[in-house]
Amino acid sequence: MANNNSMTSAGLLAYRRKSGLEVLLAHPGGPFWARKDDGAWTIPKGVAEPGAGLLATAEREFTEETNFSVPAHSDGFMALAPVTQKGGKIVHAWAFEADFDLTSFASNSFEMEWPPKSGRRKSFPEVDRVAYFTMPIAKTKILLYQLPLLQELEQRLA
Repeated sequence: MANNNSMTSAGLLAYRRKSGLEVLLAHPGGPFWARKDDGAWTIPKGVAEPGAGLLATAEREFTEETNFSVPAHSDGFMALAPVTQKGGKIVHAWAFEADFDLTSFASNSFEMEWPPKSGRRKSFPEVDRVAYFTMPIAKTKILLYQLPLLQELEQRLA
């Protein structure tokens, strides 16, 4: 499935079964998110570039934002119903089972003017940390518009 719209993102939701069902969420990096926790976490995702396949975008973004290698068995990906951000961007997501060693976490970075109006540019990680959460905790941590992704995963694995 190709995409020609900058209003489309794609991401992956990794899950494991340890203390019940647990999902891997990412905390956005940068000064805006630094003091936010509940309602701030997200699935690793990014903008789909024109002509790029959505699943390929999701895999690329997941690896860029976490440094984790996605298993090469794409038949193991479960497509979830897309969700929509407040600004109208549609996020496509796939779930897959994986128990990553979080000590190998690393993220790509972005640059922005910081502090504002200082004329200085500073680099920040796109994701500053990742963690597996049990479903009840994940539902309080995740961005509200992504909550349906967790609910669908839970229902489909029940």
